Amino acid sequence: MKKTPTITAQTISTEEYQALVRSRWSEAQFTRAVIALAQRLGWKVLHVRPARTARGWRTPVQGDGRGFLDLFLVHRGQGRCAVAELKVGRNRLTPSQTAWREDLHACGLETYVWYPRDWATIEKVLA
Repeated sequence: MKKTPTITAQTISTEEYQALVRSRWSEAQFTRAVIALAQRLGWKVLHVRPARTARGWRTPVQGDGRGFLDLFLVHRGQGRCAVAELKVGRNRLTPSQTAWREDLHACGLETYVWYPRDWATIEKVLA
C-alpha cells in the first residue's frame, strides 16, 4: 500500500502551506488568529464569547444583540471602525447577522464577512 506523502513547509511553498493550515482552522482558531493580527497592527478589538451555563451556551446581551457580528474593531490612529463576522467551512450569515451587517454599513461602518481563505484580504484591510 502506497503511503500518502506528508505535506510540510518544505514540500510546498510557504504560502500554500499556510493556506492549507488555515483551511483546517476551527472558528475559535480563526478568531484567535484574526484578533492577534488586528492587535499587532494597532486595532482595539471587542469579541463577546458565549459562556456555558446550567441551561447550555448563552451569550449575555440585552436589547437587540442577537446576531451581532463577531468582532468590533477600532483603530484610532487610522480613524477607522470596522465590524467583521468570521466563518469557517460552509457557514453563512444568519438573517439576523445579515440585518446587523446591513444596518451597520448603512451607518458608515466598514463591514466584513471573512473566511480563513480570505487571509490575504484580512491582512490588507487591517494594515
